[in-house]
Amino acid sequence: MTAKPNVVVVIPARWGSVRFPGKPLAEICEKPMIVWVIEQARQAKQASDVIVATDDQRIFDAVEGVGGKVVMTSPEHVSGSDRIAEVASDLNCDIVVNVQGDEPLMPPVNIDQVVQALVDHPDVPVSTLMVPITSRVELADPNVVKVVVDKRGRALYFSRSPIPHDRDAQSFSAQPTAGGFPGHAGVFKHLGLYAYRRSFLLEFTRMSPTPLELKEKLEQLRILENGFSIQVVQSEHDSIGVDSKEDLVKIERILTSR
Repeated sequence: MTAKPNVVVVIPARWGSVRFPGKPLAEICEKPMIVWVIEQARQAKQASDVIVATDDQRIFDAVEGVGGKVVMTSPEHVSGSDRIAEVASDLNCDIVVNVQGDEPLMPPVNIDQVVQALVDHPDVPVSTLMVPITSRVELADPNVVKVVVDKRGRALYFSRSPIPHDRDAQSFSAQPTAGGFPGHAGVFKHLGLYAYRRSFLLEFTRMSPTPLELKEKLEQLRILENGFSIQVVQSEHDSIGVDSKEDLVKIERILTSR
C-alpha cells in the first residue's frame, strides 16, 4: 500500500450490556461515554472518518446530537466485529479500525499505530496492540487476555491463561497477589483495538466460529485458526475499559486530574 490509505474508525455501541445496560450513554464528567470515545478517535492522524455503529435509537440520537456520524445496525449481531462489518460493507475505504465503545481514554496514537502496522506489512490483513503485563494480578486475571508473538511480531496465540509459562521463574506464578515482575518477564496483555483491511473484515465475519475461539471465547483466534496472520505492535500506552459503574469513577478521577 503506497498511497496514504483511506481509514475509517468504526465504534460499535450497543445498549444491551448484561452487566451495564446503556453503558455508551453513561455520564463521565457530564458527557456521555460514547462522545468521549468519538472525540479521542477524531484526534488520530490516520483516521479519515469516525462512525458509530449502534442498535439503539437513544445512542443514535445522542451521537447525532453532537454532530457525530452514526449508523443504525441490526440488533441480531453477536459481536462488535459483525456490527462494524455491516457498516464497512457500505464504505469505500481501505482500512477499518474497530475502537471499542467503552474505552473513553483510548489514546489516538494507538489508532495510528495499528493503521501504520498494516501500511508497513502489506501482506498482513489485521493488526492489533499489546502492552507489557507488570503484575501477577493481571497475569492471573482471565479477563486480561495475553498474547505471544513470533520474531516478526505476528501473533502465535491469544489466551485467557498465563502465557508463556516459564517453568523456572517464580515471577510467573499465577497467584493473584500484588507485586510486579522484573523487566525481562516478557508477558504481554492484548489491547482490544484492531485495524482490518476492509475486504478481510467482510471475509472474517463470514467465517464460522472455530474450536479454539469457542473454548477461549476470543474471536481473534478464528483468524489464526483459519491460517491468517495478525500483526501485533507493542504500545507504550495502555487503555482503560469501562465494565462497571466503579470504572466510571476511576476514569472521572483521571480526567479531572489532567
